[in-house]
Amino acid sequence: MTQEKGLRMPLYYFHIRENGLLREDPEGAEFATLDQATEEAMRSAREILAEKVSQGRVVDGQVFEITDEEGTVRATIPFKSVLRLE
Repeated sequence: MTQEKGLRMPLYYFHIRENGLLREDPEGAEFATLDQATEEAMRSAREILAEKVSQGRVVDGQVFEITDEEGTVRATIPFKSVLRLE
C-alpha cells in the first residue's frame, strides 16, 4: 500500500463484463487518479487481446468496468476500443 502522510490512494477494481456475465476483481489496485486506473485498464486490455489473437480466439465483447471502493462504475473500457485498425 502506498502511503503519503498517512493517506491511502484510492482503490479501483477492474471487473470484466462479457456476454452479460460479470467477473469481479476481488483485490483491486491503488491509483492516484481515475486517469491512471484507466490507462492501466487499457494496457491490460491490450495484453488480454494479444493473447486471444495469438490463440485464434474471438476478441469481441469484453469490457472493463472500473469501479471505486463503493462499487460505483467510474469508467467502462471496451476491449476492442484499444485496438488500432486502419
